[in-house]
Amino acid sequence: MATATNVTIIPAKPQTASNRNQYKQLRVAAYCRVSTEQEEQQNSYQVQIEYYTDLIHSKKEWTLAGIFADEGISGTQTKKRTEFNRMIRMCKQKKIDLILTKSISRFARNTVDCLEYVRQLKDLGIGVIFEKENINTLTMTSEFMIALYGSFAQAESESISKNVSLGVQMAMREGKVRYSYKRWLGYCKGEDGKPVIIPEEAEMIRKVYELFLDGHSMAAVAEMMMVHPTDKIEWHRETVRRILTNEKYTGDCLLQKTFTADCITHKAVKNNGERAMYLVSDCHPAIIDRDTFNLVQQELARRTSKRKVSNKTVTEQGKYSSKYALTDLMICGECGTPYRRVVWRQHGTKNPVWRCISRLDHGSKYCKSSPTIHEEPLHRAIIQAVNGFYDCGDDVAKILKANVESVLAGMEQSEIQKIEDWLKEIDKARNDMISLITSGSCDEDTLDAEFAKLYEEETQLSGKLLSLKAQCKVSDDTKDKIESTIAEIENSRFQLEAFDDVLIRKLIECVKVISKTEIIIIFKGGYEVKAEVEKK
Repeated sequence: MATATNVTIIPAKPQTASNRNQYKQLRVAAYCRVSTEQEEQQNSYQVQIEYYTDLIHSKKEWTLAGIFADEGISGTQTKKRTEFNRMIRMCKQKKIDLILTKSISRFARNTVDCLEYVRQLKDLGIGVIFEKENINTLTMTSEFMIALYGSFAQAESESISKNVSLGVQMAMREGKVRYSYKRWLGYCKGEDGKPVIIPEEAEMIRKVYELFLDGHSMAAVAEMMMVHPTDKIEWHRETVRRILTNEKYTGDCLLQKTFTADCITHKAVKNNGERAMYLVSDCHPAIIDRDTFNLVQQELARRTSKRKVSNKTVTEQGKYSSKYALTDLMICGECGTPYRRVVWRQHGTKNPVWRCISRLDHGSKYCKSSPTIHEEPLHRAIIQAVNGFYDCGDDVAKILKANVESVLAGMEQSEIQKIEDWLKEIDKARNDMISLITSGSCDEDTLDAEFAKLYEEETQLSGKLLSLKAQCKVSDDTKDKIESTIAEIENSRFQLEAFDDVLIRKLIECVKVISKTEIIIIFKGGYEVKAEVEKK
């Protein structure tokens, strides 16, 4: 029996006509033109300038970007219209948001020129309002009307395109997915027309995710995967990025990630919320589980958002480096700035050391005493700390359990205590009012409103208290996972013999440099180990 397709509709974001910030004024320009220098035309020319100046200043949401006027110039060609060409240049420089003009004939008598410039401006997000025809080029109706002046064939093309788009939209709404297998690594078309996993290619996909989570850059992953050639794709950085961000490998399919903005140019643009998107869940077999996919998206975001730590770099945004694990992990205990690997050359030999970036860029101006650490003894200290970490499995398990319980339940305890104390105060106040009524020193009707207020407040607080206590409870499933993790740590026997960047990234959260001979290693989970670095 066939099961119903699970479709999640992601609504489109509301869009303004100009896609500009609603709190900013639109920069509005006006274009005027007269074709002869006769006196009557000169009067019309001056009247147009005054009219548009007053019109733009009269609207608070508009600001004047300029009045462009050509006098005694024909509208059949644009090359001699100096002001018109200046206006187009300013539009391309994003100095104008909207253009006003009297009519299409004032803008251009050459229909081809008119359509060409209107479309150029539309691609820039700039509208042209023709007052006589009541056309705004940013609306679909106006595009149709302008096309009508050029040819009826274009109008027919727009109608066909719209019908096709509606058909595609309805299919996506119903969860009908159209697959393209030619460049889709990991799948082929099955006998029933649905995707079937290709085991060999699926292993390539899993390997890409594994290498990336191990800390390798996308370029490095692509280079490593070149030993697995395939006819479907060529291994390079962009290929890896597409694999890592493709939700289809989790068995889902997000439809309308791009859309055709203009049926004339057929240019596909990325959908940033302008159109609705449709998430079809579990529509084909998955190669990557959702937890792994989500971890990759988090790691992509982390690498992209790395901040700049050196004033000597050109760009403001930092750059992720996968070559050395300590580049991401090692920080100065004095100023908090990351350390960088530097190679000293002494007597023809290379001696790698790690130094505080702030100290490298500014000397002792901001960081007075951060030490230089030689790489070999630093690696030995970290290896000893890792081996010591696994030798004391019982202590680690206790700390991990305490940290987990603290995160799951500790944060709400103070709030729970406050609510319980306040409920006691409400109960005491109620008893005091009952005593007053019993003694006859206060009228019952007078205290009715007070009783009602106390009851309402008590009800709200009790509900909040139950909610907080529920958040503090650890589900049986979560408890089982915690116990399983702790048991694995307690039973593991691990011995690291050589420094391994991949393993270090997986195990260590941070390495803090305290002095030339002392570092603090913080393992994932919060366990801290002090380690001594040998002097060299």
